[in-house]
Amino acid sequence: MKSIIPADMTFSEVGHLPIVKAFAQRIKLVETFDAMVDSQMNLSAGTCVLAMVLDTLSGRTPLYRLKTFFHEKDIELLLGREVAPATFADHNVARVLDKIFDTGTHKIFSKIAQNAIDVFDIDPQRVHFDTTSITVFGDYEGDENPFKIDYGYSKDKRPDLKQFLVSMLCVDRNIPIIGACRDGNASDKTLNNELLGGISKHMARHGLAPGAFVYVADSAFVTADNLAKSADNGIKFLTRLPATYKECSRAIETAVNADQWIDIGTLNTTEATVKRPAAVYRAHETSVNLYGRTYRALVVHSSAHDKRRHKRIDRMLAQKRKELENTCKKLNAGPFFCETDARKVAEQLSSAAKGNYHRLQYRISQVDKYPRGRPSLCKPRIPIGKEYILEVTIEEDQAALATLRFEAGCFVLLSNLTDPHDYDQWPARELLLLYKDQGGIEQNFSFLKDPVIVNSIFLKKPHRIEVLGLVLLIALLIWRLMEKCMRKYIETTGNQITGWKKKPTKRPTSFMMTTKFLSILVARLGDRRQLARPLRQEQKEFLQALGVSPDVFITP
Repeated sequence: MKSIIPADMTFSEVGHLPIVKAFAQRIKLVETFDAMVDSQMNLSAGTCVLAMVLDTLSGRTPLYRLKTFFHEKDIELLLGREVAPATFADHNVARVLDKIFDTGTHKIFSKIAQNAIDVFDIDPQRVHFDTTSITVFGDYEGDENPFKIDYGYSKDKRPDLKQFLVSMLCVDRNIPIIGACRDGNASDKTLNNELLGGISKHMARHGLAPGAFVYVADSAFVTADNLAKSADNGIKFLTRLPATYKECSRAIETAVNADQWIDIGTLNTTEATVKRPAAVYRAHETSVNLYGRTYRALVVHSSAHDKRRHKRIDRMLAQKRKELENTCKKLNAGPFFCETDARKVAEQLSSAAKGNYHRLQYRISQVDKYPRGRPSLCKPRIPIGKEYILEVTIEEDQAALATLRFEAGCFVLLSNLTDPHDYDQWPARELLLLYKDQGGIEQNFSFLKDPVIVNSIFLKKPHRIEVLGLVLLIALLIWRLMEKCMRKYIETTGNQITGWKKKPTKRPTSFMMTTKFLSILVARLGDRRQLARPLRQEQKEFLQALGVSPDVFITP
């Protein structure tokens, strides 16, 4: 049978990768690397990094053997120029990684991030910082620079494995602008302190003076050194006051007793369900004193109580009830000679129950006292006197428990946003929203740890792992920029695009977008390219939201 397809025509499944390439072009990825990395290799640093980013965001795992990945791909379409797949041999890629490390990963990513801020509508005034641990398999012996792979506190709950830390600074909720690999046994408190010393200089590159941005971090930020350094450098911050501080419990108690709450309402961005109802928030403004300085404290109560705290309360109640029952058995050993003795024991038991979130209900009964021995079958039993029985019932003190459980739903936000204009710019609702945006950086860590993005670390040299971290950060940056563009389009135009299950959505994700372009197939004949099938309407919707022309699928 004669083939209807010309012999020199090829087909390439490109999926969403041309869109990723378009965003890489917007942030000048290839140009920046080629300008900053001094290399005489045929494989330029920019082309190599773009290839690794495309591989990372393709969903193929693990990130190695690039020449296999590009073997059946339209390389000119994806990379902008023809490159032989064999050029991406492991030894060539390794040499490029070494050259990038020599140039400086922090310097390169800072420039890439600045390019993104210049092109996209990104708000650099809201700064979020956090760290996570990446576990590795193997010995990794020695104290090799630039960081030490060692045992430490594992956020992956794998203390048996060595690890290194990844620290990340994001703006506008989840757009990374700084990322670094740190020692596996480094402390979050120390890393916060180190960053505070240089963040003002870094943010100045983005046109922000000290005090023009708010630094948001988790509770590890709260140390005497960090609070002092933020004051010395004029850095505005927002964090969560750890419950281990007495001022935290005092602030919550003050708010509960005052009962003067600011109703904030719900802040959910996704539709509430029966199983996951939207949390309702309210707040109380107060202040706390730490290390000789007074700070603004926002006590926040959430209707979605912390389940761990309530389980801890349940365990505490069970323990206190058991202790009371043992005390009752010990003191209420049997019948009492007189009512006074029974009442005295009842008062002792009531005193023991105070402060234990339990109340004792007791009743003293007078009963006949009979002589010892087996009663006669022929004669009626004749009492020889009276004795008193103490009956005790242990009940939970619902009023005290209601206060305790209410307080369990509270947490305290700590800030030095104390100037009058700060209260106008950052009222309770905005302050809570700013802190909740810290979840964006947690999602970034989930991205970096996702097996679809990066599987096990196959590099043994720490300096190459650092460069791999740079590649992953750039992939994450592009991923978040695509998501931001789509949501900004919907926010600006009021339009919706087709999401999961063909339902309209106002919150598209980059992953959602990738699933819409799985079937994109490009036919190539010489220098001409054409889509094997026309784009569907929902694909056109996503391209419009992304600000990307359909020509990216046929134009190198």
